[in-house]
Amino acid sequence: MIHQNQGKTLVEKIWDDHVVKSEEGFPDILYIDTHLIHEVTSPQAFDGLRKRGLPVFRPQQTVATADHNVPTLNQHLPIAEELSRYQVDMLTKNCAEFGVELYGLGHPYQGIVHVIGPELGITQPGKTMVCGDSHTSTHGAFGAIAFGIGTSQVEQVFATQCLLLQKPKTMKIEVNGELGKGVGAKDIILYIIAQISAAGGTGYFIEYAGSTIRSLSMEERMTICNMSIEMGARGGLIAPDQTTFDYVKGRQFAPKGEDWDIALDYWKTLYSDEHAKFDAVLEFHAKDIAPMITYGTNPGMGMGINDNIPSKLAQPETEQPSFQKALDYMGFLDNQPILGKPVDYVFIGSCTNSRIEDLREVADFVKGKQKDPNVEVWIVPGSKQVEAQAIEEGLDQIFQSAGFQLREPGCSACLGMNEDKIPAGKYCVSTSNRNFEGRQGPNARTMLVSPLTAAAAAVTGKITDVRELLS
Repeated sequence: MIHQNQGKTLVEKIWDDHVVKSEEGFPDILYIDTHLIHEVTSPQAFDGLRKRGLPVFRPQQTVATADHNVPTLNQHLPIAEELSRYQVDMLTKNCAEFGVELYGLGHPYQGIVHVIGPELGITQPGKTMVCGDSHTSTHGAFGAIAFGIGTSQVEQVFATQCLLLQKPKTMKIEVNGELGKGVGAKDIILYIIAQISAAGGTGYFIEYAGSTIRSLSMEERMTICNMSIEMGARGGLIAPDQTTFDYVKGRQFAPKGEDWDIALDYWKTLYSDEHAKFDAVLEFHAKDIAPMITYGTNPGMGMGINDNIPSKLAQPETEQPSFQKALDYMGFLDNQPILGKPVDYVFIGSCTNSRIEDLREVADFVKGKQKDPNVEVWIVPGSKQVEAQAIEEGLDQIFQSAGFQLREPGCSACLGMNEDKIPAGKYCVSTSNRNFEGRQGPNARTMLVSPLTAAAAAVTGKITDVRELLS
């Protein structure tokens, strides 16, 4: 497993280790170590196997959970929404029929697929990981090649544990320096996307590097890698280091004993060599990053919280109509400040920001404070384990005292695919990853922020610079 060749990027090292067959002019056949599935993109793939009389080739490398369609209140009761109930029931039946491990509703490991993989130690450095979900890049935080796939590819992995893929281009994004007060991982990634646009990473696999990135915890790194897809990238990853190894060690499915030592020796080879060549390199400075907020209908339409919305005339002429359409949808004007804008809902959750550190940060900030009476606040933990830990640490009591509702795990109001929808025309300050038209429900208006900025909006009832509230 040790690499003799000099000058390889981290992506190339992992990719080359997993190529089953490579021929000039054809896609590579890439072996997939771990296949994560949920109820939305797996039913058609299971049906495809059924029609062809095929089993799941390596069921022990497939892990399933229910997350997109699950309610986040009263999970012990049957799901009220008919389509959601049907999809979750189908996942249960399919997993039973094909011998796939399922962490369904009621299971202590149930949760958002990109939260449970890391916390269970399934996600490990050097792996190839796929899921029929665009935010699979989250797992790249561990130094893994992880990316979302379509339903036909889900079927391919079921049948062969391999995929036909073109080797991606590589981009290095360096962030150096110390972050200011009130600025976190979510602000870093929103800042990068605002700088390079929602298409700036198209065709690339991105490696995040630099002193700012290295200083982040594993959960913060997951937030960064999670949103790689929002700049058009195939995926994003961070070279594993001691922070990574300490996080993985001792988890449920992490290697143990002698296997741990062998794995660790390999993981320590997983970095981009000094003379590795990237197809593109970008550099940013932590001191330039303020608490961020989006004002439009794609994650690239973001700005520092104290800035004014950009001018339509400053946009390329071809993009002016779509820019105006986004502002019309949001009910905003160009050149307008967003600070002080009243909000209706605050959603803290999703595969971007629903881990225990996110919940701790919010609880720490709101302790002794009250939510604004005009704001509804939902806190949705990313998994049953996060929920249990939050309760054990007494965070639920802090949230309750502040008027925040701690719900049960699921994708929730990240996307309008379950019961947790934002009503039409209402403004939601959200820690999720997408602010597309109707993403949180028909005609809902979404502003993406960090957990800290969301908490500030919850207690003030309006868009607030959290730095002014931090002692």
